Amino acid sequence: MMIGTVTGSIWATRKAACLQGQTFLVVDTMKGVVVAADQVGAGTGDKVLLVTGSPAAKFAMEAPVDAAIVAIVDPER
Repeated sequence: MMIGTVTGSIWATRKAACLQGQTFLVVDTMKGVVVAADQVGAGTGDKVLLVTGSPAAKFAMEAPVDAAIVAIVDPER
């Protein structure tokens, strides 16, 4: 798992059928920039929790993705 900040979105004019309905966001992490399938309705500026690899595909309805956003992290109190 990783924590990152959403910096933008990716728009595709055409997608593979298995990716229909997926929203892709650009996330800045300590390891670099990642494009992730959004599963929670995150937006620009949100701090998010990412999973990568096989768990990402499970959260993204078995779509072939390498990263998925699975939570929006609450600001520190």
